[in-house]
Amino acid sequence: MVLSEITFDLSKITGLSIMISVVGYLVVFVALVVLVWIFNLLPWLININIRRQLRAKGKSDDHEISNIEGNISAAISTALYLHFSDIHDDESGVITIKRISKQYTPWSSKIYSTNSFFRLAKR
Repeated sequence: MVLSEITFDLSKITGLSIMISVVGYLVVFVALVVLVWIFNLLPWLININIRRQLRAKGKSDDHEISNIEGNISAAISTALYLHFSDIHDDESGVITIKRISKQYTPWSSKIYSTNSFFRLAKR
């Protein structure tokens, strides 16, 4: 196919295709807005139980709940992941290679790697 043969025909665009594309864009946009709303509401939902426990003890809930910044939380979670991933069996580090008695394979043969045109021309 040559690029000069590609044409764009505006008569092929119908009202149905425009409606499908607009609805598709709106669905994606609304889903993104809902996800942003949920992610912004999530810390408040997580702290509800902590606030309830602090009120039951009679303490002020404003000063007890500490908001940890994202970079500090990422550093803590990375350190915990690296700590717990190191807990596994110690391996010996010895690599064993078994020798095969027959070392010839068609993959290592040089006769199959040459071009067959030259072999036929010599005959």
